[in-house]
Amino acid sequence: MEAGTLVSDREDVSVLFEQQKHSRKCQELSGLFSSVRRVRGDGNCFYRAFCFAYLESLMHDVKALQRFKEKIITTSEHLSSAGFDQSSFQLHLNTVLNVIEHCEGSECDEMLFRFFNDRMTSDSVVQYLRLLTSAHLQNHADDFCNFVEAPSLQEVEAMGMECDHVDILALTQALDICIHIVSMDGEDGQLVHHVIPDGAEPSMHLLHHVSHFSILGPRPPP
Repeated sequence: MEAGTLVSDREDVSVLFEQQKHSRKCQELSGLFSSVRRVRGDGNCFYRAFCFAYLESLMHDVKALQRFKEKIITTSEHLSSAGFDQSSFQLHLNTVLNVIEHCEGSECDEMLFRFFNDRMTSDSVVQYLRLLTSAHLQNHADDFCNFVEAPSLQEVEAMGMECDHVDILALTQALDICIHIVSMDGEDGQLVHHVIPDGAEPSMHLLHHVSHFSILGPRPPP
């Protein structure tokens, strides 16, 4: 990635593993996905990839964007019920809403790319998603109490801290969004596929490899 880039343009998926392109995993990945958007590995890659990929999936669908905007507005209540003071999240909430509103315009693709590569805007979106994840974990503590390796809330909320399965589960539940995570980290030579929640139709496809997330673009059906 170029210096300063947070989310890249679409590239051929082969750029990820040029030295291993003949491996079984890479061939399987190339068979399923044609493109990738690389995301800056700064500890925030999951949240950045998640929001960019979801908004990109809604592009040119005004009704879907409006529903998502309404959903985001209601999440402020979840943060308040978890004990967050409105002053701690209102600016970040306004940033998210502003990005969504610009996705409804005629130059939405360019605007989305520009927003997510502007450090201040992009990080503000990430911060809101982190606070929302924390709020969901607090408001549904009984659902997550059996996760032995659950992160502390401070780790969830802090910028630059890598997420784990519990964070991903909490955010997808909070926004009612289904994701497909393809992991390169399996040991049997095959990709590992996780659809969260199980059985739903994913809105996005993310690649997980060595604690890092990228955005995958599926090949069109034959």
